[in-house]
Amino acid sequence: MRRILRLLMIHAWREFLQWMAWRAFLITLVINQAITPLIGLAVWSAALPGSSQITTYYVALLTVQLMTVSYEHHTFSNGIYAGALNHDLLRPTPIMMGPLGTNIAMRIWHLLIGLPLIGLIGIAMQIGFSWRAILLAIPALVLAATLRFLFTYLLALSALWTEQAHSIVGFGETLIFLLGGSAAPVTLFPEGVRLIGEALPFWGMLGFPAAIASGSLANQQMLIGYGWQVCWLVVLILTVTYVWRMGLRRYTAVGG
Repeated sequence: MRRILRLLMIHAWREFLQWMAWRAFLITLVINQAITPLIGLAVWSAALPGSSQITTYYVALLTVQLMTVSYEHHTFSNGIYAGALNHDLLRPTPIMMGPLGTNIAMRIWHLLIGLPLIGLIGIAMQIGFSWRAILLAIPALVLAATLRFLFTYLLALSALWTEQAHSIVGFGETLIFLLGGSAAPVTLFPEGVRLIGEALPFWGMLGFPAAIASGSLANQQMLIGYGWQVCWLVVLILTVTYVWRMGLRRYTAVGG
């Protein structure tokens, strides 16, 4: 385990340095990822004027978005289409090591570039976070980042069967936008719909950590949210493992 973690950190650091040459492109990516939370902030601040929880929630959501966004349909699926998987299969390290290291490096860059924007919005909106809420949100953020990586990686594995992996991942991102708390905070849904929204994995990938950081959840809701995150983590790990094995059999059978 220690060896795997060390290799992962080495790969992430190498990718971090490589992306340094693409800083202008990274700025474009950060702006693209920031647009949706900022639109949500503008819309819901106008719909619920004077609600400090809404503004705090969407600023927290912007931070979560930058720290959980995944691009495996570009970094992994494109590698399958280009034939790079053949070379990766010969390495004595798990295949997921490469995409995960790249994912970590890009998220660090997103946060570093996005911090000035987050700070400016926080100052302009006079937003303050309590240290207690931040500490409670950190484990949820780590789980959210893991869930979103596994979910995107799972959809990116469709490249082993089809050339439409980008569209499939795009559909998944739409679900995260609609049901993850970006289009509207899940806590504002009608009671029945809210319970369904909280049970689905998409809220755990995005809105749940932001809701904790904004102080809009009771202790019982936080415990339930953490429970759903852990459940979906197990489900996604098992599903990714199964789909990868099935996809690899097909890939090698075709002659990859």
